[in-house]
Formats: sequence, C-alpha cells, structure tokens
Amino acid sequence: MMIAVALGLMVGTASQVAAKPLKVFILAGQSNMQGHANVSTLDSMADDPKTAPILKEMRDAHGKPTVCDNVWISSVGCAGDGWSDVIEQTGKLTAGFGASPAEIGPEFTFGIYMEKALNEPILLIKTSWGGRSLCLDFRPPSAGPYVLSDFELARFKERNIDAEKERAEKTKDSGVFYRHVIEHVQKVLADIKRVVPDYDPKQGYELAGFVWFQGWNDLVNTWRYPRNDYDEYGQLLAMFIHDVRRDLSAPQMPFVIGVIGVDGRKAGLNIQALRRAQVARTLLPEFKGNVVAVQTAPYWDDDLGALQQRSEKFNAKMDQEFKKNPSLGRAGRDEACKKGMTESFTPEELRRLKGISNGGYHYLGAAKIMAPIGKAFAEAMMDFQKTR
Repeated sequence: MMIAVALGLMVGTASQVAAKPLKVFILAGQSNMQGHANVSTLDSMADDPKTAPILKEMRDAHGKPTVCDNVWISSVGCAGDGWSDVIEQTGKLTAGFGASPAEIGPEFTFGIYMEKALNEPILLIKTSWGGRSLCLDFRPPSAGPYVLSDFELARFKERNIDAEKERAEKTKDSGVFYRHVIEHVQKVLADIKRVVPDYDPKQGYELAGFVWFQGWNDLVNTWRYPRNDYDEYGQLLAMFIHDVRRDLSAPQMPFVIGVIGVDGRKAGLNIQALRRAQVARTLLPEFKGNVVAVQTAPYWDDDLGALQQRSEKFNAKMDQEFKKNPSLGRAGRDEACKKGMTESFTPEELRRLKGISNGGYHYLGAAKIMAPIGKAFAEAMMDFQKTR
C-alpha cells in the first residue's frame, strides 16, 4: 500500500513538471546581439580569474563548446548576409549562433546560465540584424513613421541632397525590422514543436522575458541626434517596450536593456550620453519591477582595448608601406607583417592579441567580454523570475 502511494506521488509530481509552461525568452538587437566573438578567443578566458569559471561552463569535458540539452534556439538575422535576410537557424543551443557559425553572441552564456538556474526546458528566439537603428529600422509603431528633423533638413540643403527622396525612403523603411521581430516570434510560437521536438502543446508556454541589446547606429547618427542629445532614443525605447508587449499580448513581460558598454568607463561623451538615455526610461514608475538596465561597460577590458588600438595603428602603417612597394606580393607582405609584429609586440602581447577577433564597436570580438555580458543578462532575468 505504501509503495502504491509513493508511486502515485511520483506520477503526480512528474505530471506537474510536464505541465509546466515552456519558458520562452526573446533576444533582439543589432550586431552585438548577433555576436562577433570568434570561438578562437575562448582560450583567452582561461587566464582571467573572473572569466575562467565561465569558460568551464562553455566547454564540455572534451574541450568542445557546450551543447545545452534543455535549451533550444530559433535565430534569424545572422544567416545569409547578416544584414537583412530573415533566414532561420534552429537547434540545441551551443556555439555558432553568433554572427557566423564561428562566432558567439550573448545568447550562448545567457542560455547556459538560464538552464542552470531554471533546470527546465527553455526556448530562445533570437532576432538580430547588424547596422540597424531604433530611430528607423526597429522604430516602434506607436512612434509613427520617421519624420525628418529641422537639423536633418538643413544638412540636406547644405549638401544638395534631395530631401523628398530621403523622406520617401525613410517612410518606407520605418519599423521594418520591428515587424520582422514580431512576425518571427509569432511564427515560432505558432508551431513550437518545429523548434523544440519534445514540446507538448498541452503544457503551453510563457513569454518569460525580452533582452534588448542595441544602440551603435543611433550613437553614430549625428544628424538625427546632434550635440549628443539622445532623449529621442529614450522615448523610442519606452514606446518599443510598450508596443512589443502589446503586439505579443504579454503586458508584463520583463525587459532587460543591455546598456552600450564600448570603451568601458573611459568612453567618450557621446557614448556616456546614450547610456544615460538607455537607462533613464527604465526608471519610469510604470516600468518598476519589470524593466531593468544592465550596464555592460564593467565587462570591457581596457588593456585589451589599448592593445587592439596599437594593432590597428600597426596594420595601417604596414598598409601604407605596401602601397609604396607593391612588388613585394602577398607572400612578401605576410612575411614582413609577421616580422613587424614580433618586433612591435612582446610575446605576451601577441598571445593576448589572440583574444581579439573584431573591432572595438563589437566589444573587440572578445569572448572574455561577450561571455560575461550574456551571463549578466541571465542574472538580471533570473531576478525577475524569483519575484514572479
């Protein structure tokens, strides 16, 4: 009789677990949400006590990238030209869902740490396209079509640019990628089993959170945001949150806003101004308890950034020299570069340079920067889960 009761309890517990809604997290943004950290930079995490423990989670016992058994992903915006294509990639989460099959973005460690914390099936829906702005491409519907400012019109007049043509193009392009985000999320949710083979429609799903990581193209658009005034960005961000929740019928869906962290604490005035604009709207009373800003600047590596700048200057110098002496050919150029590198950088610096795979605007393409950012997004999202 006791055995029967015990078995009954076990079956009941199993049924409760099976009936738990699938947790769905949406990750959206531009190139840094895509992720440009090459997997070749993972080794650089081993030497830093802050990132070495994260690296252990990112690799299996054989040193290969971890494959998450309980995390599935559907990603658009990275395949094809990575600029405008809506080509879907699906599978269990592992390395290779970044901007290319050789790269990772924040999704990798976000999924790893969400899996550890929740210990239940998770679906990530990632929608990210490089070089896209919030003021135009991701423009939320409630903001209306893009309207040229007086400052923009004055610049067009100075340069004899056809303002009407610009107006027509921007009206046509307004919110195109906002719509791509919503349409893809709805497509995945309409047939989850296509992405998560073991999904049981009876268990249902929960839109458990949204991570937004974007800002570079608005940052450098000095005609739209003259004098480092990014207040419009903040207004659009608040509208974006409202519109996404409305269009996905998730009025209280938690939002994590990844604050631009390029150049770390030493960033220029323009980056600091955008950071303030990204944070300001998350502090509105209406967003209390369901929207949070996560600073990514603390994960920037100043020394690595300085090393990358030296490397860029070295390469620019070599390019100039080869233009003066093209007869060297490709082999001669490569040999001269190799010799120049060993003369300009110490062995330790050459080793550390292997931890860089892209420019500063892409967080140096460094796993030791990108991986902690994904982890920080997961920790912020888990804080929401604990209070729900």
